[in-house]
Amino acid sequence: MSRIIRTEPNKVMSKAVEYHGFVYCQGVTASDLSQDITGQTEQVLSQIDAILETHGTDKTRLLQAQIWLKDIRDREAMNAVWSSWLPEGGAPARACVQAHMADARHLVEIMVTTCK
Repeated sequence: MSRIIRTEPNKVMSKAVEYHGFVYCQGVTASDLSQDITGQTEQVLSQIDAILETHGTDKTRLLQAQIWLKDIRDREAMNAVWSSWLPEGGAPARACVQAHMADARHLVEIMVTTCK
């Protein structure tokens, strides 16, 4: 049976789950909620980099991304940060929608899946 690796699991979720060479990240939100959409997106992507590094992979191996925005009008500003973060030619399959956030101060949440 294949091993499942759970990073920092708690009663509700794990920061990431690795299985058969795939890494499934939690929905990542910013820690400094006083930032605007640009600042929060930069924080989120930095956290994703760290999670992926823990699992021996990186953003060059992205397969899929799901992005939730508090206000879809922030899409252009978020995309500017997102696009500059992505490796050239490495955009994953992606969805981006407006959503009610668990904390009204969260402006963006991003969840990715990568392979090793």
